Amino acid sequence: MTTFHAVVWMDHSQAHVLMFDKEHVEAQRVKARSHHTPKHGHVGADKDFFKQVADALAGVNEVLLTGPANAKIEFRDFCKHNAHAVDKAIVDVVSSDHPTDAQLVAMARQYFLKYDQTAADPTQL
Repeated sequence: MTTFHAVVWMDHSQAHVLMFDKEHVEAQRVKARSHHTPKHGHVGADKDFFKQVADALAGVNEVLLTGPANAKIEFRDFCKHNAHAVDKAIVDVVSSDHPTDAQLVAMARQYFLKYDQTAADPTQL
């Protein structure tokens, strides 16, 4: 399915990748393989996990990242160095708790409606 938008909810153990257009939603879950804890007491970036999430987003034009912790920020940083097309597609990173997939898509539809209207209006830049 070719889509224009995607929302990704992620923490360090899993990612919910939801690609959608006006009529369809395609969901994919990516689970991290390792759950090791570094010295500082937080779960570190799992590059294989981040690569799988980036691969799931191949071809999507606009991506909204969300989630409760730092994984979304670490993923964005990973994309800057390792997945340039996905990095260019990331339009924002917002915090969220643990919404359902339906709530995520509804939130993302509202977000992209406002984002696309602002992007189309040069006075809003």
